[in-house]
Amino acid sequence: MINDNKAYAAFFNVLLVFLVLACLIPFWLLIASSFTSETTLVQNGYSLFPQEWNTGAYDYLWTTRGSIGRAYIMSIVYSAIGVTVNVLMTILFAYPLSRSELPGKNFLSLMLFFPMLFNGGLVPTYLVYTNILNVKDSIWGMIIPYLLFNPFLVIMMRTYFTSSIPNEVIEAAKIDGATETQCLVRIVTPMSKPIIATVSLMTLIAYWNNWTNGIYFLTTRTDLYGIQNYLNDVMNKASFLQSHSTGMFNASDIPNTGVRMAIAVIAVIPLLVAYPFFQKYFVKGITLGSVKG
Repeated sequence: MINDNKAYAAFFNVLLVFLVLACLIPFWLLIASSFTSETTLVQNGYSLFPQEWNTGAYDYLWTTRGSIGRAYIMSIVYSAIGVTVNVLMTILFAYPLSRSELPGKNFLSLMLFFPMLFNGGLVPTYLVYTNILNVKDSIWGMIIPYLLFNPFLVIMMRTYFTSSIPNEVIEAAKIDGATETQCLVRIVTPMSKPIIATVSLMTLIAYWNNWTNGIYFLTTRTDLYGIQNYLNDVMNKASFLQSHSTGMFNASDIPNTGVRMAIAVIAVIPLLVAYPFFQKYFVKGITLGSVKG
């Protein structure tokens, strides 16, 4: 029996090692490729170690450092506002749905779940945001559409409140004279750090990686581009220069592929920095918030 347990443990340890390598090797390949010359990448393909060390991709991005810095700041602003409002709205929606005495709870749950299956489509949604909410060419075009509220996150948080917050604690607080607002602020929220951290991280990733809103809603205000939209614009310009090269310069001197890799490295750094602060609660929050419905 003991030998069988050791064999299982050894098997799963080896399996976990392979899974870790499967996650780390692509990222390492990304970094190595960003420091490889464009000619080498085109001729020899990707390699785990730079065959010809070259910082041309980062030199190219350095020439636009002022604009990249502004785009970073805009992304931070969008993410900070979006995460704060999203988490607040999610808590305020999920907590009432977690209370069994809420009138019309089933109807509200249906209204929450229905948009996850059906929606008006891209064109009607775009017209609502631009003609009615007037978010076009404004910072709200990067914050409100598609990202500010997520029914799936509400369901996760409602499930966490239902399964992990003892109802007896809330009832005891009400006997002592606490209102629903006081129960939410002083009892439920402090006990829900794992799910709040999980929702915050998932929302942060969504806002930081968002670039479709910039394409749809920022047609003239390119100064409002976030980092993803700006780096995508830089990549498109590099591709244009390479495809329209003349005798004045060699197309292979323009680090098109290398720029793509460097862009990915630059864009992922903030998430790598932020993740350790959420890791403590992330697994617990996403597990307890999903086991029951």
